[in-house]
Amino acid sequence: MSQCVFVQIRCAPGTTYEVADAIALREIHSELYSTSGEFDLMLKLYIPEGEDVGHFINENVASVENIQRTLTTMTFRAF
Repeated sequence: MSQCVFVQIRCAPGTTYEVADAIALREIHSELYSTSGEFDLMLKLYIPEGEDVGHFINENVASVENIQRTLTTMTFRAF
């Protein structure tokens, strides 16, 4: 079973749309939203079974140019 995680993303000023486009092209997300507040984007994705969450995010999300910071929230159970 895959692991659902939410990743909040802070982008370099003026690059939010570029970052969102780059993430969308990777086709790893379930949902991707523009947000207000401390972070610019919120990404919902499912980590494939057997994959290390940290490694998957580092390789597929944090490596996108102009991402300054990420905050990952793990999920455990849907109600």
